[in-house]
Amino acid sequence: MNHLTISFIIPAFNEEANIAGVIDAIYTEMKLLAYHFEILFIDDGSTDGTIETIQQLAFDFPEVKYLSFTRNFGKEAAVLAGLQHAKGEAVIMMDADLQHPPSLIDPLIRGFEEGYDQVIAKRNRKGDSRIRSLLSSSYYRLVNKAVDVRLSDGEGDFRLLSRRAVQALLTLSEGNRFSKGLYSWIGLEQKTICYENVAREHGETKWSFSKLLNYGIDGIISFNNKPLRLCFYMGTFILLLSLLYIGITFFQILQNGIAVPGYFTTISAVLFLGGIQLVCMGIIGEYIGRIYYETKKRPHYLIKQTNMDKRENNAIHQS
Repeated sequence: MNHLTISFIIPAFNEEANIAGVIDAIYTEMKLLAYHFEILFIDDGSTDGTIETIQQLAFDFPEVKYLSFTRNFGKEAAVLAGLQHAKGEAVIMMDADLQHPPSLIDPLIRGFEEGYDQVIAKRNRKGDSRIRSLLSSSYYRLVNKAVDVRLSDGEGDFRLLSRRAVQALLTLSEGNRFSKGLYSWIGLEQKTICYENVAREHGETKWSFSKLLNYGIDGIISFNNKPLRLCFYMGTFILLLSLLYIGITFFQILQNGIAVPGYFTTISAVLFLGGIQLVCMGIIGEYIGRIYYETKKRPHYLIKQTNMDKRENNAIHQS
């Protein structure tokens, strides 16, 4: 038996029907591997019987641990909580809906044994609609031109992280987290394993179109200030156009006289001042954007109950 421990981090939001299945699947795979392991569920404020199911199974399976949030803080907060509380020398992050095949646990761990700090499971788009696949591929092409890190379509949270990679992620303390970008930002040695997309067995997806859209916007904004800089460029462009328009109109007035009294003065003032204002807003936005990222110091989540060591129910975790 290898003395190293593998931690499984599994965020769960209203996944009551899938909890027993994912535990059984992990146990089945880990019986064949010579590693100690723990399964850490992060109940993200579920409104069904998710936490009760986890608590019942924790009595039967000593490897099962859990953290239960006071409300729904989102998957990013759940992932962070798992990383902060996982004890293993390597961490495997999985979804609770069994769309991340437990059969890949062995290849992920073998990648870790080979010395990789990140072993990434990359899915294809089999089973997705053409529209969703097109939107996804278009988004990744756009985001890779806009942000300072490289993102790959099909790569998500399903991956193994070494303790070194976990510690690197935990040094990043920003409040608005976008894990896909953070995984890429920390770098380290990576290996990719491809697999076919798997349909959800029970329940409904928690990712509506609006949530996916907001998540996509977070990805663009979290790793660059180009949207703010775009305001600066747009303001400068409009200012130059307004100056050109003023020059042409003034030249026509000198040649032909004034057709409508007051029109030139009014439109010139509006265009010129509008351009100046947009430039100023862009500059101010640059500074506000930088301040915005640094000033929020709220905890990422609040813990209501847990069976982790040295943790009390109703604890507030300052992250």
